Amino acid sequence: MSAPYIILIVIVGVSLLLMMVLKFKLNAFVALLITSIVVGVMAGMPLQKISESIQEGMGSTLGFVATVVGLGAIFGQMLESSGGARSLANYLLGKFGTNKATWALTLTGFIVGIPIFLDVGFIIIIPIVYALTRDTKRSVLYYAIPLLAGLAVTHTMVPPTPGPTAVGEMLGVDLGWVVLMGLIVGIPTAIIAGPVFGKFIAKKINIPAPHIFQETENEGEKPTGLPSFGTIAALIMTPLSLILMSTFIKLGVDKGALNKSVITEILIFIGHPFTALIIATLLSILLCLKRNMPGQKILDLSTKALGPAGIIILVTGAGGVLKQILVDSGIGKMLAESLADSSIPLIVLAWVLAALVRITQGSATVAMITSAGIISPLLSSFNLSQPDTAIIVIAIAAGATIMSHVNDSGFWIVSKYLGMNEKQTLQSWTVMETIIAVCGLVFTLILSALF
Repeated sequence: MSAPYIILIVIVGVSLLLMMVLKFKLNAFVALLITSIVVGVMAGMPLQKISESIQEGMGSTLGFVATVVGLGAIFGQMLESSGGARSLANYLLGKFGTNKATWALTLTGFIVGIPIFLDVGFIIIIPIVYALTRDTKRSVLYYAIPLLAGLAVTHTMVPPTPGPTAVGEMLGVDLGWVVLMGLIVGIPTAIIAGPVFGKFIAKKINIPAPHIFQETENEGEKPTGLPSFGTIAALIMTPLSLILMSTFIKLGVDKGALNKSVITEILIFIGHPFTALIIATLLSILLCLKRNMPGQKILDLSTKALGPAGIIILVTGAGGVLKQILVDSGIGKMLAESLADSSIPLIVLAWVLAALVRITQGSATVAMITSAGIISPLLSSFNLSQPDTAIIVIAIAAGATIMSHVNDSGFWIVSKYLGMNEKQTLQSWTVMETIIAVCGLVFTLILSALF
């Protein structure tokens, strides 16, 4: 196959995917599978081999992702139902005070966004934003944008949230490195897109707290019986700390700085994402039991949590199929060879691919999975280290955040809850998401130069 034909196959594949999702409203899971088959046929793969690649790609991807995403969903649901997110927000606002509330909300969003989906975290904490807006007479954007920035950054960049978890697995990188790089890139990004941009846009667009949510505000002013900040903070940090511990112990053993022993093996096992999330999930269930939540309700909530996780798992599996087709057809290797001769940095290519898919079809998850499926087969030709590969994961996550607009459900949730029209939402939320994407690209390029 010639280089132009390879590029044509990729363009046809991505275009077909977008057409099926946008025009025919086909589920992304089915659309990705059909795209994979078309790419395989165009690449000249035997039909039997295409079927084998579908099975192998789906199985190899879901073996890890389904476990992590499923456990993460239950963990997040338990924290949400126990009042943990509200507890964090109240504590941090009390410590920072009204004058520095934007920083408290950014930090709240940054922490809450790790175990809890962005839209859920936003809806839980928004009554506090309403109360602050009413008390200070500022624009609701002054407080909402910092909260949203913190939520958006960790939701897309820091495992165990589904996006970076799935991309990390598809690219074959230890999640500990993804957590570390996500935090390094995410902290300055959240500051720029949150308090800094929030202060600027609040001067341009003055939006009062929506009166239609007055009842919700009053309910949120004096929350009672919430778990302590220390308990919730410790719960959220448990899986992250264990995963990072495992990564660095493994690195120490590989480099000869630590002797391999039973103790190191046990610690590495405890810090594996499976074990770390099982421990965190059990602790979160114990928290709910201590708060006198009936066992049947805990079971129902756990089942409910797996609903939205299911589609993410399936879409991720279909992305793994696309990756496997690209590998087995030889397209991935040929693309890598072509890219090696060009001047386009891999980080920029990964970011641009994710950004293009995100802008055209709206879903950050689909954008991340699609671009990871295309990028993954290229990595073997570049001999990247684990930290470098983790940086690629963050670049994909950043690109998939860009320019949320009318084809993204998050756009309408923010518009509704903040009482904004479409133009105002584009000027605030959409620009904030784009700032996160651009800052993510800049900081990943800087990190790449350092590692």
